[in-house]
Amino acid sequence: MSGTNTSREPFALQDHPQRGFVLGEMHARPFTAMAVPQHVRHFAFMTDADGRARSRRALRALCASRGLAEPATGAKFHRIELDGMVLRWEGHSEFTTLTFEQTGTAAHQPFKAPIADVQAMIEHLGQPGPLLVMVALELFAGADSADLAALFPPGEVAIARNNVASALFASDFRPDSDGVVCIAVATNNLPPDGAGALVQRLLEIETYRTLALLGLPQAHALAPVISAIEGYLPGLFDQIRQSATLESNRAILDRLTELSAQLEHGASASSFRFGATRAYGDLIWRRLKVLGETPVAGFTDWGGFFARRLEPAIRTCRAVEQRGDDLSRRLNRAAQLLRTRVEIELETQNSNLLTSMDRRAQLQLRLQQTVEGLSVAAISYYVSSLAEHVFEGLKDYGLPVDPVIATALAIPVVLVIVGTFVWRIRSAHHDV
Repeated sequence: MSGTNTSREPFALQDHPQRGFVLGEMHARPFTAMAVPQHVRHFAFMTDADGRARSRRALRALCASRGLAEPATGAKFHRIELDGMVLRWEGHSEFTTLTFEQTGTAAHQPFKAPIADVQAMIEHLGQPGPLLVMVALELFAGADSADLAALFPPGEVAIARNNVASALFASDFRPDSDGVVCIAVATNNLPPDGAGALVQRLLEIETYRTLALLGLPQAHALAPVISAIEGYLPGLFDQIRQSATLESNRAILDRLTELSAQLEHGASASSFRFGATRAYGDLIWRRLKVLGETPVAGFTDWGGFFARRLEPAIRTCRAVEQRGDDLSRRLNRAAQLLRTRVEIELETQNSNLLTSMDRRAQLQLRLQQTVEGLSVAAISYYVSSLAEHVFEGLKDYGLPVDPVIATALAIPVVLVIVGTFVWRIRSAHHDV
């Protein structure tokens, strides 16, 4: 008995088109180990899809020119080592970041120690969009809170300790003369992995803080528009209450539509920014929760600083957005009320018009009936005249016929015949 080949192709599962993206998203921006001490310079640029694509292409060209691994198509994160420093590139939904890291100490010139070729590297990569965030972060070993406070100009400095008391971090969140916001981090036996995670979260907090505040100018621009419309509404409502004609109601409705369009234009221009402000604010508090910061005696912690300086701005954006939504609903209700009144007036006018048309139709019917009666008489008179001529001809022919009597006898017959004929014609028209 000859053997049979029972081998077959292995069964292959078909992946979802987005499976690779979903799985990779969880590892899109991994933490990297960071030695202590370390200089870090962080830049964030506002970018759209085209800006991110240009920045990614420039990074690929840089990697190709240096013989380094290139970022994958559509990559959101790439890290390369070159010329004694590390470049970390990240693409986000509305901004792109460039972070430069270099091992070294900054004991003599904190926040001023130059990182080799940062300026030349940015010029080579090109600026992908408007600059929004510029941070100088120094990572020290063994400094205390007083040492960190001394690194900043006199004023309020926010200092906190992480949840395992292995690091202190401080900033006054004020740009220096070069427009750079400075952050100092002092570690106490913090492992490189923990240092990298801490630094990345602090840079994210500062980036999100700046992005969250972008909604405040929008709120300041929209608030006067809302106030002006709110001040105009009471008088407009009085006009609605006193309006009694269709023309005046239409004029008020046109004004309401104009105000609604004005409000919606401002709201549509700021809705994304207000939503982003809420989202970035939530991210800041989540990052602080992950850090598990604990206050340092004599200093404000980062959470307390943001609660007094950042949260009011976020609440202002929320308040303006809520005012706009409430005002939009009020305008819509007023417009709907006025539309209902206009529709009722139009229905009343239409009803009166239909009544008038019905009255005219009845008059036309009566006139038609009168005309039909007259037409029966006229046709009967014409037919009787013809019959009279016939009878006169018969008499002249010699027949014993009196034309007058014969015509008189023929008239009732003619009337019945003509009337029946007209009635049938009218009945046929009514059936149609």
